[in-house]
Amino acid sequence: MTTANTLKTAGLLAALTGLFVIIGGYVGGPGGATLFLVMALLMNGVMFWFSDKLALKMAGAREVSEADAPDLHSMVSHLATMARLPKPRVYLIETDTPNAFATGRNPKHSAVAVTTGIQRLLTKDELAGVIAHELAHIRNRDTLISTVVGSVAGAITWIGTMLQFSAIFGGMGRDDEEGGGSMIGMLAMAILAPIAATIIQLAISRSREFSADAGGAHILGDPLPLASALEKLQLGNQRRPLAHGNPAMEHLYIINPFGGRNVSKLFSTHPPTEERIAKLQQMALQPSRAFAR
Repeated sequence: MTTANTLKTAGLLAALTGLFVIIGGYVGGPGGATLFLVMALLMNGVMFWFSDKLALKMAGAREVSEADAPDLHSMVSHLATMARLPKPRVYLIETDTPNAFATGRNPKHSAVAVTTGIQRLLTKDELAGVIAHELAHIRNRDTLISTVVGSVAGAITWIGTMLQFSAIFGGMGRDDEEGGGSMIGMLAMAILAPIAATIIQLAISRSREFSADAGGAHILGDPLPLASALEKLQLGNQRRPLAHGNPAMEHLYIINPFGGRNVSKLFSTHPPTEERIAKLQQMALQPSRAFAR
């Protein structure tokens, strides 16, 4: 991952945590700010230990043994060796939607999940490019970062909803001169804070995808199979989007599993696929880059 992306992610994480603390300060003063900071730490601790189990359960993934999926296990094992990572657990998701994701709190406790649809759609080299991309997420600790970001952003959204109810129903009985200003301020905070949290979350998610694309290309030794896979996956997920998936999982997948055709760039969990493909193709044209198989 580039230094620029690292700094950008760190800054956005700080902004998200700061936003959470600001809400706490607005609700309860200095004590509220401290309480909300402690809450954020507790949430992240819980998600640190259990996020992988929750993600795999929500996706309907089942672990497969080497006997069940020998070719897939062989590919994951080989690429993990290339990436200098412990071999992650391997999961399969029964759906025609072609997609994949990685999860886990660190490389020693990680998992890669692929759908049956992606196995049917992609060539062996293209699937290897996708697996390499997911291993890059694991190596970059993206799975942990997405957990932290998701838990804090989700909490801000929930608190924002509670503040809206409080401002609307709690403020109705107040005198305008005494409570009108605070009610309006609370309502503004309740509306704007979740929007800001979502934008920060999505910005982090998009920057990590570019880094994982580049990392996956280096692991595989060739950026073009992943570029080809992304092109097929974009079309495949538009034709066969997940019918019963959880939107909270969207940012984990390599491509938006719900189609994403009518989502603006600002509110997209992934960078435009065309940009990702163009960057990978540009990498292939740079002979100075060391792609070692």
